[in-house]
Amino acid sequence: MERLRFVLAAQRDHYLPLKVIKEQLDAADSGNGTAAALPRPPRRLVPIDAPAENVGLPVADDFAAGKELRLTQEELLDQAGIDAAALAELQQYGLVRPGPAGFFDPDAVLVARTVKAMTEFGIEPRHLRAFRAAADREVGLLEQIVTPVYRHRDPEAKSRADEVVRELAALSVTLHTLLVKAGIRGVAGC
Repeated sequence: MERLRFVLAAQRDHYLPLKVIKEQLDAADSGNGTAAALPRPPRRLVPIDAPAENVGLPVADDFAAGKELRLTQEELLDQAGIDAAALAELQQYGLVRPGPAGFFDPDAVLVARTVKAMTEFGIEPRHLRAFRAAADREVGLLEQIVTPVYRHRDPEAKSRADEVVRELAALSVTLHTLLVKAGIRGVAGC
């Protein structure tokens, strides 16, 4: 009964696939690990005064260009807490890409950390190619919309286009988030 409770709790509370649960049970049986030590899903800290309808949703300023920070491969590995093989896999599937000079930006660290957290649930980088493809399609759509604005000879056209693309990016990510939430409610019966 204890094993069955563990399996059901691991599926319900931690969304672990049966393959991962079996590996944990096998490790506990062989004495190499404990079945009770399940990873906790990451929780986002939300300020108490944040409006409930906007919690976790991006705003246009989140997409503003910040101070250029370039990270070497070694710095990325250190900050993301991954090894070179994991980085190679992230690059193979297009989840992390160095810039033309071979440096990475701070978002690469966040992507690597996020993928690392997802691997704890049995999701491998190869499963995440669809995320890269969807992001590329969204960026392509935004480029189609703002490219004509960038081409204007008006000196303020570039700043207007930058503002439009930031706002559209925030709306795009918000729409994606809300569609995923609605889809999960339909799947989970919430």
